[in-house]
Amino acid sequence: MALWLTTAPRLLQYGGSVVLFGAPLFFLYVLRGDAGERAAGLGWPRWGFSLAAMCLLVGGVAALSAETAIMTDQRAEAFRPSALWAVLTGSRYGLAIGARLGLAGVSLVVSLAVASLGQESRGFWAVLALVGAAASVSFAWTGHGAMDEGTSGLVHLVSDIIHLFAAGLWLGALAALAAITTSRRIGSDEPALQGLEEGLRRFSGLGTLAVCLLMITGLINSWFLIGPDHMAGLFGSLYGEVLIAKLLLFVLMLALAALNRFFLTPRLSIGLVQRAPQRALVALGWSVGLETAVAMAVLGLVSVLGTLSPLSMPM
Repeated sequence: MALWLTTAPRLLQYGGSVVLFGAPLFFLYVLRGDAGERAAGLGWPRWGFSLAAMCLLVGGVAALSAETAIMTDQRAEAFRPSALWAVLTGSRYGLAIGARLGLAGVSLVVSLAVASLGQESRGFWAVLALVGAAASVSFAWTGHGAMDEGTSGLVHLVSDIIHLFAAGLWLGALAALAAITTSRRIGSDEPALQGLEEGLRRFSGLGTLAVCLLMITGLINSWFLIGPDHMAGLFGSLYGEVLIAKLLLFVLMLALAALNRFFLTPRLSIGLVQRAPQRALVALGWSVGLETAVAMAVLGLVSVLGTLSPLSMPM
């Protein structure tokens, strides 16, 4: 089966879940108060969560279809209801996909209803964050972290779950920030800009926590998936080359995050004091947009890694 037929559904599901988890948390705990809610309302599109839910739903259906074709070794079976149902109910992968589809459906209905009413609330964001969290956890049971057994398997699984949560926190917040900082409406609204600036300073601690958790759990996962005995194989295998590319992009994301935190956010603060924040906002928007684009590339590489055998596993 073509590589993109298995990686594209993964990418859609990863993207949808991180937005459903991280963006609502960003609105709940970072953009607090009237000014923060004003910034969120001016920058985040009302259909944004509906689109994320659709990505999770479509990606889940496509993943189930692709897995059915792989398990039956017959492409025609990917569209036969009885075969799809057998995979959905008869395997751990199918059960996880089924749970994900249900969560996607719930988030889509809720998002469309709220978008049509135009009345977002903290309760709405809390529901979506819980749905996104559950969807993120489900990936741990369909990935490499669920392959080990015993104590080591438990450690690997817990590490994988924490890694998924940390990634969702960071990348979902990035999606929200990219939408807000590039919005034309927010640039002319001083209270909303003030709320955004306060939120950026508040997010610095959460962002640092997410990065630390990603690095720690990444090292733990690498121990299980690669191991010290297979380090030399990193440069001679497709899995190793994709992993190295992912790590390089991760380092680039760290550099952009540091630029945002230590230079561009203080510059926006100064601009607000001087009542001339436009140039700082444009620069911040470009930087956050670039970081978001790099994050999408990282998710793409993670999707590819999920289809490859780790170096610690015999071919």
